[in-house]
Amino acid sequence: MTPAPTSGIDLFADDVLVDPYPAYAELRELGAVVHLPENGVHALTRYDAIRAALADWESFSSTSIAFNPMADEALTGTSLASDPPAHTQLRAALTENLSPRALRGLKGRIETKADALVAELVEKGSFEAIDALARAFPLEVVADLIGFTGHVRDNMLRWGQAAMQVLGPMNQRTAESFPIAGELYAWCSQVRADDLAEGSVGRGIFDAEARGAIPPDTAGHIIHQYLGAGVDTTIAAIGNIVALFARHPEQLALVRENPSLVPAAFNEALRLWAPVHAWGRRATKDVTVDGTVIPAGAKVAILFGAGNHDPRHYDDPDTFLVERNPVDHLSFGYGPHGCAGQGLARLEAHAVIDALARRVQRLVLGPETRVPGNITRSIDTLPVLEVIPA
Repeated sequence: MTPAPTSGIDLFADDVLVDPYPAYAELRELGAVVHLPENGVHALTRYDAIRAALADWESFSSTSIAFNPMADEALTGTSLASDPPAHTQLRAALTENLSPRALRGLKGRIETKADALVAELVEKGSFEAIDALARAFPLEVVADLIGFTGHVRDNMLRWGQAAMQVLGPMNQRTAESFPIAGELYAWCSQVRADDLAEGSVGRGIFDAEARGAIPPDTAGHIIHQYLGAGVDTTIAAIGNIVALFARHPEQLALVRENPSLVPAAFNEALRLWAPVHAWGRRATKDVTVDGTVIPAGAKVAILFGAGNHDPRHYDDPDTFLVERNPVDHLSFGYGPHGCAGQGLARLEAHAVIDALARRVQRLVLGPETRVPGNITRSIDTLPVLEVIPA
């Protein structure tokens, strides 16, 4: 057994965050595990190693998911940053209202909202796709679902973005985001059932606390995760969908001709451009991965996008092909900590893809812009200069 190979790559350098895939390819060639002294982490780079680690919570603990100690401390006791058995109980309350059965009643409403929004944008003929669609749609869906009202609704975007940024290393982005994330944390620490709309999922979480299904004073933490972990990543995914279909109108045409490809198209968009750049774990003991030792106590970086582009697992991994349907992509995680909100994200994204495929033949884009984000990789602006209707 040997120590991990070392690389001077900085995962959180601006250029890597904007386009990480050349760095991912370099790291994958070095090994399934690569030590990155600049970040103080052992990075998992290949598909099989990442999938195995995500399934092995006993060796790779989620009690340290952030890349700075302040964020890890703030997240202590949440389902995001806990291991079984505590995680199992907390996650049950989080997912109770996000199961396929629970979400079934929302499907029609979400599809109607998406179709109306896309129809309106097509009618306009030009629009800014991130603000008008990728941000507007999931913010409205989540606000209605959880029951957010008033100033909370107005702050969802900045709070959600900051909640992800603070998981990075203690760089300028993290430092600037901590006060904003603190606003969200303070609100979630004080929120009561009456602050949320009647009949909402948020009210249901307080009901679970009242009947003892979750520990006392944890309802606010769970609501924090809906906003902190779910909004920014869905925004990123929907923005990516628009950009990819604009770049590849022939793939949009395939979905239009065969609507059963809608879920496959979302899976492929998630595989090609993973919304989450890196996620943390802590090795609880010496762990051997592909003949390389990760020492006990080491911080581990899960690189979802690197695994999703591993040519050992996917043929032609750098090409967008909706018929590939990579149901085993890594972007939603895997195992006990697989994305709890993926059912809702799928409903939202499927509705947008379906509406685009039915109503749009081609999108003509202006230059897209990306800004570095510690954890979420997303498009910041995406002007649609012209829509050719279907």
